[in-house]
Amino acid sequence: AVLANAGYAPEVLTDEACCGLTWITTGQLDTARRRLRAALDVLGPLAEAGIPVVGVEPSCTAVWHSDALDLVGDDPRTEAVARNVHTLAEMLQAARWTPPSLAGHVVVAQPHCHHASVLGFGPDAELLRAAGAELRVVGGCCGYAGNFGVEEGHYETSVAVAEHQLLPAIRNHPGAVILTDGFSCKTQVADLAGVSSMHLVELLARG
Repeated sequence: AVLANAGYAPEVLTDEACCGLTWITTGQLDTARRRLRAALDVLGPLAEAGIPVVGVEPSCTAVWHSDALDLVGDDPRTEAVARNVHTLAEMLQAARWTPPSLAGHVVVAQPHCHHASVLGFGPDAELLRAAGAELRVVGGCCGYAGNFGVEEGHYETSVAVAEHQLLPAIRNHPGAVILTDGFSCKTQVADLAGVSSMHLVELLARG
């Protein structure tokens, strides 16, 4: 609905185009390469046709801008797909879309680590500030870190990382909108803070 409001004609992919991150993070790189090459069969024709792909999960989106180039960079389609995969905020900025007013709302944003380090959270922050939100960006990791946070022996470390910035930010801003585009971050906030968070597109749609 948000993309349509910005003038696009969005469609949801029906063919599987897995980014392979599950296998990348556990070191199963041969399997990851197979998954990525299969995804190129789906995403490659879209890139060739100039049809942009919007990634809604930061870790998956970031794979195409980093890991995929390392793992299947020998396939010429990889670079084309990397140029063609965008974040929601990038697409909305390209459309010169005017966001709904978020004036009076405090937004505590926990950028997914891949979003912050690979994709860049700048367009998202600019969009939220343009909407009038009082933005508080958490500067560190949520501590969940994909499979790390659910592996035996990591719980105390996971909580300690969350206590570095994320959990204090939530406690210090009661009633704020908690923004988590990443599934890992969303899970961590729910498990440790006991509050619901939302994706950027959910917040904009409600506006």
